[in-house]
Order: sequence, then C-alpha cells, then structure tokens
Amino acid sequence: MAKKILVLAGDYVEDYEVMVPFQALQMLGYEVHAVCPGKKAGETVRTAVHDFEGDQTYSEKRGHNFQINYDFDKVNPEEYDGLVLPGGRAPEYIRLDDRVIEIVKHFAEANKPIAAICHGPLVLAAAGVLKGKKATSYPAVGPDVRNAGAEWVDVGLTDALVDGNLVTAQAWPAHPAWIRKFVELLGAKIEI
Repeated sequence: MAKKILVLAGDYVEDYEVMVPFQALQMLGYEVHAVCPGKKAGETVRTAVHDFEGDQTYSEKRGHNFQINYDFDKVNPEEYDGLVLPGGRAPEYIRLDDRVIEIVKHFAEANKPIAAICHGPLVLAAAGVLKGKKATSYPAVGPDVRNAGAEWVDVGLTDALVDGNLVTAQAWPAHPAWIRKFVELLGAKIEI
C-alpha cells in the first residue's frame, strides 16, 4: 500500500511550491491528497507565481488554478505518513484555521515527516511546533521562525535543511534538495 501524503493549500499558494511536489510525489508512487480549508475535492485554489527578478523582494503574478483532490473536512491526520506545507500567501491565513493547527500538531507530535517551504513555516510557527528546531524559510519569514523558538539557518535558495522529522527550504529553486530530503525522511532510498 502506498504511503499517503497530505498537502495543505489555500488560495494564492505559490504555484510551483504546490504543483511540483504534488506531481513529483505522485510520480514516485505516493498517494497525495491536496486539501484546502473550506473546499472539497474538485474545487480549485488560485495560485501565485513568485519570482526573483532583482528587486528587494520577490515579484508576484497570477498563476494557475490548482485542483483540490480531497475534502478538507474528511482529513484524518492519523491516516497520513507525511505533510507538505507549500508557501505563497496561503500560509498567512490558513494558519488561522484551528483544524489546520490541529493537523500540523498531530504530525509534529507523531514525529511524522513534515516538508515546509518559503512561507509554509508560518503555519509551523502558528502551531507552536518549531521550538528547539533548526529551520529555514523565505528570509522575510525568518523573524517569525526565530520568534517561534527555532534557530533560523540561511541555507541559500537551492538547498534544504533537515532537523529530525522536519525539512525546510527557502523557496522553489530548492525543490530538488527539498523534495529529495523529504522522501528520504519518508523512508525512500534514492539511487542513480
């Protein structure tokens, strides 16, 4: 039986940070459920494309519609082996949902693999599960990560950081490292 992965998304989730891991994890044989508070399978969330174009921060453009494939209200976190928290603007408001916080706490307390990228660690901070951890995030989220009791580590835009069950990355250019380290936490062995 394939391991099950839960992806927590919301409107204006970062396009690459939801679509790439969603598809890559399916390609590797995982059963992946993408959910959004208040939405059911078949509904969509709008995405945003964040790009690095030489400004002081990223630029934002409208992305694709990403289809949710499972009902948020049906999620039983005990049935999942791993959690993905993509970035974008969605983490800013999905962290206000009490059920999202309960789900994240379950994964942390059960020591199940959690992958968070870019602004995704905002959800971890809101859930109170970063204390004593080393983590990275989009640099502008670094103060939130520190205030949640973690040591923020600058690993650069193309690498990922593992601390126990947690793998974090700063932004989508780190997908190769971030996704690889996440599937290794899930027990996969990648050989080439």
